[in-house]
Amino acid sequence: MIRPVRPAGYHPPVTQAVPLPTRPLTVATVQAEPVPGDVAGNAATAARLVGRAAGARVVVLPELFLPAYHPPVLGADPAGTDVAAGADGRVDDPRLDPLRAAARDGATSVVIGAAVRHPDRRRTISSLVVDPTGAVTVGYDKQQLWSGERELFVPGRRGATLLVDDWRFGLGICYDGCFPEHGRAAADDGAHGYLCPSGYLAGSEHRRDLYYAARALDNTMYVVFANSVDGADPWRFNGGAAVYEPEGRALVRGADTGEDVLVATLDPAALGATRAAHTMLTDRLPHQGPARATLVG
Repeated sequence: MIRPVRPAGYHPPVTQAVPLPTRPLTVATVQAEPVPGDVAGNAATAARLVGRAAGARVVVLPELFLPAYHPPVLGADPAGTDVAAGADGRVDDPRLDPLRAAARDGATSVVIGAAVRHPDRRRTISSLVVDPTGAVTVGYDKQQLWSGERELFVPGRRGATLLVDDWRFGLGICYDGCFPEHGRAAADDGAHGYLCPSGYLAGSEHRRDLYYAARALDNTMYVVFANSVDGADPWRFNGGAAVYEPEGRALVRGADTGEDVLVATLDPAALGATRAAHTMLTDRLPHQGPARATLVG
């Protein structure tokens, strides 16, 4: 189930009102190379990768994986690279049928990147959620657009939390995770984890590895980071898909090249112990800005 969240920004946290999950949850993160413009072929690739993550309750694939993160193709063929959403956020596109079947067969919730055309003609970078029944819903529209993305897409209007069993996951996409307040808004809504399909280009390895570990530690929550990999310059991606535990250490991490499916188990006991030892979420002052004193030395 997906529930909306207010836009990122300070609001009274509900973290402590949300109980810890009662059972561990197995998740998978994917790094793979989609073919620009081939939504049907990329959906079939995604289905194959979901099959490799047998036993995972949640599988996360990269940003814009269905059309591929390739702005020249996204700009030249919006009709062919977009999926259409209904007024209720549902997506009924036969090109996604293999992925629907993989989610059903694996009893898995799949989070995958897409270019979405909404009924009001907005075009967004979005995460689709394919639930274990095979239903496809627009889960979240990227709020923080990066660089030339603003020429092709409009920003999302609000955050979202995905509920899987008794685990709560904030949804982010790539550049969202560069903003501490975005992950904090998820934590304030009671998230136990943060799912971030992404598209990091070769040469950005330092930032790739720093941002999502920091979001985990900032908010004492798990972070699942997926990324595209390989491709041709200037759209060559650097993999490094990872799952971070609530102190920011990588439980699993992919190489900088090559396809991979990485599986990890999220442990509610580890989450609880970390939040008991590191109480930033409850110790935070409600009014830390914007007022500042100015000192003259």
